[in-house]
Amino acid sequence: MPAFHFNILKPYIKIFSKSANIMHAKWQRLAMEGSTCLDVFEHISLMTLDSLQKCIFSFDSNCQEKPSEYITAIMELSALVVKRNNQFFRYKDFLYFLTPCGRRFHRACRLVHDFTDAVIQERRRTLTSQGVDDFLQAKAKSKTLDFIDVLLLSEDKNGKELSDEDIRAEADTFMFGGHDTTASGLSWVLYNLARHPEYQERCRQEVQEPLKDREPKEIEWDDLAQLPFLTMCLKESLRLHPPIPTFARGCTQDVVLPDSRVIPKGL
Repeated sequence: MPAFHFNILKPYIKIFSKSANIMHAKWQRLAMEGSTCLDVFEHISLMTLDSLQKCIFSFDSNCQEKPSEYITAIMELSALVVKRNNQFFRYKDFLYFLTPCGRRFHRACRLVHDFTDAVIQERRRTLTSQGVDDFLQAKAKSKTLDFIDVLLLSEDKNGKELSDEDIRAEADTFMFGGHDTTASGLSWVLYNLARHPEYQERCRQEVQEPLKDREPKEIEWDDLAQLPFLTMCLKESLRLHPPIPTFARGCTQDVVLPDSRVIPKGL
C-alpha cells in the first residue's frame, strides 16, 4: 500500500508523459513515411512496458525504439501463459516443461528473474553503503521513489524486511499484470473514441484547456481532477470492455446481495 501513496505516484505523471510522447513521435514518423495501418495494441503495450520499467526499476531500456531482451521475454511469457491456459493437458508442470513451449517459458522466466535480481542486488548495495537517510535524501532530490525502493524499505508488523525473493515476486507481478491490462484498456478507449468523433473532440478540447498557456505542454497531477468528461469516457470504456472480465477468487462465506439473492460460500 505505501507504493500507492499520492506523494509517490505524483512524480510518475512525468514518466507517463515522456513514454507517451515517444509513442506519439513514433506514430507521427510512421505517418510521414506513408504508413496507413498499425497495430495500436502492440505500440501501446511497448509504451506501458516502458513506463513500468521506469517506475518499478528506474530503468530506461528505450524499448519503444529498439529491441529489448527483457521486454521480449515479458511479452513472450504473457503469450505463453495465455496459450497454456487454453490447453488443459499442459496444466501439470512436469508435462508442460517437457514441451517446446515449456522450455521457452523456462528460458524467458530465468531471463526476467535474472534482470530483477540484478536490480535488487544493486539497490541493496547502494542502500547499505549510503544508509537509509542518505538514500532517501538522494531519492528526494530526484523526486522519484520507484517500486523496488519502496519494497526494500518495507517491513512487516514484526519489523522484518522482505526477502529478495518476495521483492522479485512483487516486481514481476506488477510488470506482468500491469502492462497488458493497461494496454488493453487504453486500446479500447481509443477504439471507442474513434467510433464517436464528437466525444473524441470534446475530450481533446478538455485536455487542451489546462495546457493552452503552459510550456512544455504536459499534463500535471492536479490537472487530472479537471478532466471530468475524459474520466467518464475512460470509465465507460472500461465498463464495456474490461481488460480482465473474469473473477479468479471464491467466496469464503455466503454473500447476500441487495436483492436478497445469496452467493454461496465456495462459489
